[in-house]
Amino acid sequence: MPSFFLFDVHLQSGMSADEMLRAARRFGYTGICIYNEDEAIMPSPDLKLNLNPHIYMGIEIRTDSISELRRKLRRYWSRVPLIAVYGGEEKINMAAVKDHRVDVLTHPCGEKWEGKELKHQIPMLKYAARNGIAIEFDLNPIVKSRRSERVRILRRLHENLKLIRKYRVMPLLTTNTRSIYDLRAPREMIALASLCGMEREEAIKALSEIPAGILTRRWKKGREVEQL
Repeated sequence: MPSFFLFDVHLQSGMSADEMLRAARRFGYTGICIYNEDEAIMPSPDLKLNLNPHIYMGIEIRTDSISELRRKLRRYWSRVPLIAVYGGEEKINMAAVKDHRVDVLTHPCGEKWEGKELKHQIPMLKYAARNGIAIEFDLNPIVKSRRSERVRILRRLHENLKLIRKYRVMPLLTTNTRSIYDLRAPREMIALASLCGMEREEAIKALSEIPAGILTRRWKKGREVEQL
């Protein structure tokens, strides 16, 4: 039985990391990775210090400036077990995947799909594959959408999946979890991913082997960190 990990978890005010972990474990997850949004209140000066080994604290960098992105990467590198970059803009997507210090690119087409589709960002996908950077495959739009909008989103996710496969990019299944009500059991995530054309084995890997590899920096071994 694989160990499942839930990434892209954002804690609402008043909820503790331990509470979210307890809920996630009831759903079948081994651990969770909480994304602090840049200057958010941090649990300790060094985010790697956490008494619960099943809770990982990461940073999601949000910026529309490449110079600010680089500055924040210098600031957080080696302080956190995971660095994610909030994407959407092509220039930010490209700058993120070119930097070995980044682990995950979230919302590459924008959280509300306002960015360009992945078919217009082929060089970005190639860099992501080369540098061992996972691309978030957010299933939340499927859950939140209805009727014709859901059909459109499924079509776009299916097209994105074909490109992720073609260029051997690592997909990371998430649901942009904001509360315990956003939690979906691994079997539900696998079923949702199948609607986009993802095979069961691919979905399991995107919930287990890929996130575990990110946390142990398996995909970074043998690569030099690009100092920008």
